[in-house]
Amino acid sequence: MSRIAVSAFYKFVELPDFAALRPALLAAAQAHGIRGTILLAPEGINGTIAGEAHALAQMMGFLRSLTGLGDLESKESHAEQMPFKRLKVRLKKEIVTMGVPGLRPAEMAGAYVEPKDWNALISNQDVLVIDTRNSFEFQAGTFTNAVDPGTNSFGEFPAYVARTLHSEKDRPIAMFCTGGIRCEKATSYLRAQGFSKVYHLKGGILKYLETIPREQSLWQGSCFVFDEREGLGHGLAIEKPEG
Repeated sequence: MSRIAVSAFYKFVELPDFAALRPALLAAAQAHGIRGTILLAPEGINGTIAGEAHALAQMMGFLRSLTGLGDLESKESHAEQMPFKRLKVRLKKEIVTMGVPGLRPAEMAGAYVEPKDWNALISNQDVLVIDTRNSFEFQAGTFTNAVDPGTNSFGEFPAYVARTLHSEKDRPIAMFCTGGIRCEKATSYLRAQGFSKVYHLKGGILKYLETIPREQSLWQGSCFVFDEREGLGHGLAIEKPEG
């Protein structure tokens, strides 16, 4: 078993006093030897952090003790070595940047789809399956029949919708991303634009790879992650992207 545990998490929740949380998060993470990045914004929290397994468990317990974060979910994996060089707790306008004011993902997100139900949904030929990640992530790996919007940043997603999906407002649309945060915000954007049948993979690709056996999987390739591991495969084992 690897010594270093890694936790990826996010939650859309209204945090009007988000800036006041930063000192306590910094102190708790430093006390437990945690490294990685935590983002705080009025719309919620987003982070990937790592540390010794017992220390990371204590840090996640601290996060869940904060108001509004009691049900904070996380995707757990491991690394042979610490994948982060330092600790950062940053204050942001958005926990994932789309640049569209007024979105309320905590209230407007599309329907969650559990990993065990994902294969059936995306195997339906009537369903449009969209990868909401950047094109280089798509090239490393994606789901069977998924569409690449051709974006280089998440902020380009609204332009893709305006350019490509204007005639698809009544079609079932299923979206996914690495950990769930981008596709959850993307579904809230689509619903705000009048799309009626919008779904997203709960827990993202990471939860799917963690829970669905390889022999039952519709995933192809490696899931790019933004740390020194670079890519993960089934069982969240390290699997470097090709090329």
